[in-house]
Amino acid sequence: MRQEPVPESIGQTDQHQLRCGDRIAGYPVASLFLRRWSPRAFEPVAMPLRDLLTMLEAARWAPSAHNLQPWRFIYAMRGEPRWLDFVDLLDAFNAAWAKDAAALVFLVSERRTAVSDGAEPKRSRTHSFDAGAAWAQLALQATLLGYQAHAMAGIHFDAVRQRLAVPDDFHIEIAIAIGRRTEASRLPLPLRQREVPSARKPLDKIAFAERFGADGEGLAGAIS
Repeated sequence: MRQEPVPESIGQTDQHQLRCGDRIAGYPVASLFLRRWSPRAFEPVAMPLRDLLTMLEAARWAPSAHNLQPWRFIYAMRGEPRWLDFVDLLDAFNAAWAKDAAALVFLVSERRTAVSDGAEPKRSRTHSFDAGAAWAQLALQATLLGYQAHAMAGIHFDAVRQRLAVPDDFHIEIAIAIGRRTEASRLPLPLRQREVPSARKPLDKIAFAERFGADGEGLAGAIS
């Protein structure tokens, strides 16, 4: 198993900076947010079902509009009879590395739902947003357990619906590969150099005071 970078504080205390590998946070967030990333190199070993169910339990407690909880998860474990069937639902690019994962999960969300008992079902505007919250909690719990989770949109959507018996009222969101990280040398050659945690845009490029695109000098000053 590949050793993950150890978070460390850098600079002056009042700068609130945390480094994890090449990632640096400008504010005092929990190190978990820097340690979570989406590798592709996984050890080709099974995981205990209890570990996966713990991740799904974390996802279960995600927030959602009207507490409708539109997410549903369909999973297979490495070594089980349908494992290769699940791998076959990924496109060729993703199957080439995700076949080494310990678990594959497909996330779907209910598109039409009633907001109260007896109400006429209507189209939800937030089902994908809510499913994204559940995915994030799953991924963070995976990191806490010593795993990493990698979400993929490169899947055969029609085949997923047919082979996994997904009802028409459910939107197919993503697939998720979960496992313990290993050396990048296990990956196909073109992917090895990409096997590093990705950076993030500066906070003043994504958060604006009072109007979209407002000058972010205030934010920049706060973290400099």
